[in-house]
Amino acid sequence: MKVLISGAGIAGPTLGYWLEQAGFEPTIVERAPEFRTGGYMIDFWGIGYEVAERMGLRDELTRRGYMVREVHVVNARGRKVASFGAEVFNRTTGGRYVSLPRGDLAEAIHGLIRGKVEMWFDDSIDRLEQDEKGVHVRFASGRNRRFDLVVGADGLHSRVRELVFGPESRFERFLGFGVAAFEVHGYRPRDELVYVMFTQVGRQIARFPMRGDRTMFLFVFADEDGARASAKTLGEQKAVLHGEFGGKGWECEEILAQLDRCDELYFDRVSQIRMEPVAGEARWSRGRVGLVGDAAGCVSLLAGEGAGIGMASAYLLAGELAQAGGDHHPAFAEYERRFAEFVLRKQVGARRLAGQFAPRTALGLHVRNIVMNLFKIPWVADITVGHEMKDDFEFPGYDFGESAAVRAKT
Repeated sequence: MKVLISGAGIAGPTLGYWLEQAGFEPTIVERAPEFRTGGYMIDFWGIGYEVAERMGLRDELTRRGYMVREVHVVNARGRKVASFGAEVFNRTTGGRYVSLPRGDLAEAIHGLIRGKVEMWFDDSIDRLEQDEKGVHVRFASGRNRRFDLVVGADGLHSRVRELVFGPESRFERFLGFGVAAFEVHGYRPRDELVYVMFTQVGRQIARFPMRGDRTMFLFVFADEDGARASAKTLGEQKAVLHGEFGGKGWECEEILAQLDRCDELYFDRVSQIRMEPVAGEARWSRGRVGLVGDAAGCVSLLAGEGAGIGMASAYLLAGELAQAGGDHHPAFAEYERRFAEFVLRKQVGARRLAGQFAPRTALGLHVRNIVMNLFKIPWVADITVGHEMKDDFEFPGYDFGESAAVRAKT
């Protein structure tokens, strides 16, 4: 069975890996001209970590990742106003936690499928036409191919979701924040293995030092109507960040000077994707087309677990397709039944967490800093952080060793 996967980030290659293990023939198409490295820093734990372990990636995560020692919050004069030890994350996850650039996780997954899964870069899906036996796909490059199934793993702004389910505006739930990230070489000062945040009402800059004398910066800013967070060109995006953070104290001017010299900037709205079943139809599938990862149920960048949820959704869909011998009807239905409510619960928690990055009131900022200082008390940190990070989900057992594609043909 031939399965087209749109998106070569994290969920798409994870799906490609497990489908190939089950004997399917996955093809991944990616709009970007080449594999993307770098990206913003993510915290990786929970169900995604479990999938990564099943893929044999634990040692690779340890090699590429960072074990953050402390989290500091500073004021406009650079004075520390809140802090706690980051070992609480390891304690509450049983040592199954790591921080790493999103691109490093993607690169580790790509290493498993390179040479095994067909990949097309610099192309995208232009049109989909389904019938009883398959899906005819026309690509932006002009080529045409038929596949048995198509899966959208193309993120928050999914083209597959738009073509099959309707415009993004039907499903996007904007959370009232914009976000940006970039990295530079040689920035000073450096606080090794310390995540430093400068927070004012409605805005925050964080920096973290990485190997190779690199530093990653993350900006978060409140934006009620989403107009500034929707800036399109690099110049417009830089202007928004200058307007938000210029003259605010701490290291803002030095960081903005580095921003002016960078050519690559991640910039987007902080949003969720909420897809509800309509008139008994499925949330995440229509006929032979399904969705995984952020395309199906983005929890938002600030939730901290989007990459892991994407990997888990890919593993579950591949497992259900393998178990069903390639029959997409029961596979899509069971995948959604198992996972949709879990994602909805995560989205509820993510909406609450988003406001902690850039509290909208002085009182909210003051309370957040008090709570962070209380994390210095181990039992307080364990209860609070443990509750937020607990993944109440158990994976079913799938047999990827027997070829589902062979079973489907027989």
